[in-house]
Amino acid sequence: MESARDVVITGIGVLSPIGIGSAAFWASLIEGRSGVCSLGWFDQSDRPSPPGGLVPDFDPARYVRPRKALKVMSRDIQLAVAAADLACTEAGLAQGAPDPDRFGVVFGADMIAVELGELAGAYRACMVDGRFEFGRWGQRAMSDLFPLWMLKYLPNMPACHVGILHDARGPNNTLTMAEASSLAALAEAYEIIRRGQADVILAGGASSRIHPMVYVRNAGRQTSQRHADPAGACRPFDADRDGMVHGEGAAVFALESRQHAESRGAGGRVLARVLAGTCTFRPPHADGTVRGEAIRGAILTALAAARLGPSDLGHVNAHGLGTTLDDEREAEAIRETLGDVPVTAPKSYFGNLGAATGAVELAASVLGLGQGLIPPTRNYHRPDPRCPVRVVHGQAQAAERPTVLALNHAASGQAAAMVLAGPAPRT
Repeated sequence: MESARDVVITGIGVLSPIGIGSAAFWASLIEGRSGVCSLGWFDQSDRPSPPGGLVPDFDPARYVRPRKALKVMSRDIQLAVAAADLACTEAGLAQGAPDPDRFGVVFGADMIAVELGELAGAYRACMVDGRFEFGRWGQRAMSDLFPLWMLKYLPNMPACHVGILHDARGPNNTLTMAEASSLAALAEAYEIIRRGQADVILAGGASSRIHPMVYVRNAGRQTSQRHADPAGACRPFDADRDGMVHGEGAAVFALESRQHAESRGAGGRVLARVLAGTCTFRPPHADGTVRGEAIRGAILTALAAARLGPSDLGHVNAHGLGTTLDDEREAEAIRETLGDVPVTAPKSYFGNLGAATGAVELAASVLGLGQGLIPPTRNYHRPDPRCPVRVVHGQAQAAERPTVLALNHAASGQAAAMVLAGPAPRT
């Protein structure tokens, strides 16, 4: 029997390298279109430009109100605001429709990289004879910075802007856990609604990792060297994988209690039910790669909370980073806990979206639940015996069961899991 505090998804807003909006995003998944391209950063030198996933044709002015707010929005914030707007539209959440005090926002966000041009003048003001003088920063550099520049780059600002724009005065929180961020945010939003502290929450994540500082910060991690074949660069679980690809994007879900959805006449809009969400932690290996114990713990805890067994799952939406060791450990954890369950890895289409990656990937499975399909993995050509999972590839596969377990993990040791099911008949 369904509970009044059952949590359902009634809207999705997605911006990704393979399309803006659910229809374009899903079409690219089914047709196998990649969103990864050459970034063209070093076209005037002999150094090859890295591949990356860019959101195409994104005009933030279409979504940001008032437009002057763009001055204090980094690209991460712009993507978040746009995704939230799309989610509210799809869910039919008109301005002022939810009780503002019971309308919340929970987001996953990255440490947002500052645009280099904004800091260039400040750094130059502190240079003396080719050396940076730290003592000059307070007096000389601050006069060269836009007074509100920091508001563009604080990780909590995507959730703040979304809350202001939609008059959401309820719980507002931000989780900064790298690639585990947005699944962790969705798990928190789910628990807030179940506890009765909110009726509606906009939850998800946004991030743009297409920035030189992000590449420098992640220099120690394995990244793909397939510069001549960007669309084929990210190869989760494939024997020829050679590293991850950076990208950008955002996805926001309108979560609400089933009682609230039905009371506002939106019972027919339900896209999926949230059955469980969980996070675990194990200290990572010294090389910054994930421990299989963290992934296994997230899987088992989520299944127990959802009251499901491995045979009840339709598919796994895997982290599928495309690195040698991460994929191996994730595949072993999936096989050990879930057996021969079908696996899909959406990063193969658009790369690693950082804090947004879990939400954008989950959108693929939620849309698939509505179609009874498991979206295929790109670039899977040669199975790796060290990755003993059944990867769905080539074309979409019919789902035997309308359930999905989504996985993400971060180099810092966190692992997150969500369990969703298709919409159940209304009571």
